Amino acid sequence: MSQPTICLWSDACFHSPYVMSVFVALKEKGLSFTLKTIDLDSGQNHQSGWAGFDITRRVPVLDVDGFLLAESSAITEYLEDTFAPPTRQRIYPVEAQLRAKAREIQAWLRSDLAALRQERSTGVIFAGQHFDPLTPRGEADAQRLIHLASSLIEPSQHNLFGEWCIADTDLALMLNRLIMHGDPVPENLVEYATVQWQRSSVQQYVALSARHSA
Repeated sequence: MSQPTICLWSDACFHSPYVMSVFVALKEKGLSFTLKTIDLDSGQNHQSGWAGFDITRRVPVLDVDGFLLAESSAITEYLEDTFAPPTRQRIYPVEAQLRAKAREIQAWLRSDLAALRQERSTGVIFAGQHFDPLTPRGEADAQRLIHLASSLIEPSQHNLFGEWCIADTDLALMLNRLIMHGDPVPENLVEYATVQWQRSSVQQYVALSARHSA
């Protein structure tokens, strides 16, 4: 069976953690795809004429042979189900409870920690930006993130569930909002995030962002 035509819509500067999650999933699956961008800063996403206008008007949007899907975790789950092992690499744990935990982590990272996401935007990661010290709300979010990650990551542990999964990329990115800013993070979590960040699929996305910034 031939591979379908796949297009991933991204923000123009490639700073979106959610686009990154889908990009990494596609790369890990070994799927060929094209990239299209939309300028969120100018509000282009609220203008008709692009794939996401009639859905969420946000990125990412995935177009698979005309099937449009938004929301990154929905997209990565769709990719796992549609381009499944053994012909394609697994991006979620095979065991049902671990798979559910991976989805739990993804959902929490996307729905909580609003102050931390605002005060340590992905500009820290992709553009080397520096911001004021965390507010009490931001610090509280940081401590909750560190507490959760510490409960999951033992010293010298480099993956959440024994083997890499897409939740590792999402968790490492959230930790890097603090680590790359110079905020205090336990050493074992720094090691975990550093190892995750060296994954080829992640570095390919980082390179996209760097080329845009150059």
